[in-house]
Amino acid sequence: MLESKLNFAAIDIGSNAVRLLIKGIRPGETVDEMTKCVLLRIPLRLGEDAFGNGRISQEKQKRLMRTIKSFRLLMKVFDVVSYRACATSAMRDASNGGRIADRIYAKTGIRIEIIDGVEEARIVYDSHIGDLLESEGCYIYVDVGGGSTEVSLIHDGELHSSRSYDIGTVRMLSGKVREQSWEALRSDMDALRDAYPGLQIIGSGGNINKLYSLSGKKSDGQLPVATLQKLYNRLKLLDPEQRMEQFRLNPDRADVIVPAAEIFLTIARHVEAATIFVPTIGIIDGLTHTLCADYLRNHSA
Repeated sequence: MLESKLNFAAIDIGSNAVRLLIKGIRPGETVDEMTKCVLLRIPLRLGEDAFGNGRISQEKQKRLMRTIKSFRLLMKVFDVVSYRACATSAMRDASNGGRIADRIYAKTGIRIEIIDGVEEARIVYDSHIGDLLESEGCYIYVDVGGGSTEVSLIHDGELHSSRSYDIGTVRMLSGKVREQSWEALRSDMDALRDAYPGLQIIGSGGNINKLYSLSGKKSDGQLPVATLQKLYNRLKLLDPEQRMEQFRLNPDRADVIVPAAEIFLTIARHVEAATIFVPTIGIIDGLTHTLCADYLRNHSA
């Protein structure tokens, strides 16, 4: 029964897609026992406008408004206790991003936060990625999105630093990644490699999840970089239509999956990592986790 659960919602307005996640717990359960009620993904591709024209078009504004209105209704159906809605790189870069967020709030009551890359990385870390790893050791959490890539350093179970780079899949397809951004990423990864020998990568985002699935590895959550390289070599030779046919990819995944693999391979090469851990969690998981934890802390006896 819906009424027997405490439900929490997260909305992620990304450069490639807009997603809604509703997760909940039953009385007596802990935050780690949250279960998924709803996960919706709408491929609006806001980054095409934001990175290409510097602003989001009227047509995509209308589609975004309709999407948020439908999400609001679903949140009511599931009696959501609290929510958080965050917009990342596309809305951040668009000259009219702030005005769009204001308009959506006026029409729907849904308040959208336009967050920077470092805040995005910290939210992802709040999904308790550290709990999935050995407490000792050095990891970088790499979250590749449509507009930006976030890299967070986790050392002995603690989040030490987070950096954001204007390198993303939709931005790459739009030809809007500056060489300085690549230079900064490569230089920073070289520095991390030298400072933290044996650095390992944790991968986040829909593309690395799909690449892991396509690799045929189903259980251990580890994607060898050599396997990713072979997969990338195969995908790169095909056009998006051929990728859709041969790999059964959705249209909005078939084009961005290649630049995503390129970003992960670049980082892996510079930090000299042989494997990418793929735990299949991201920003919306971090948001719902934090909302639930805060609610339980504030309502404990």
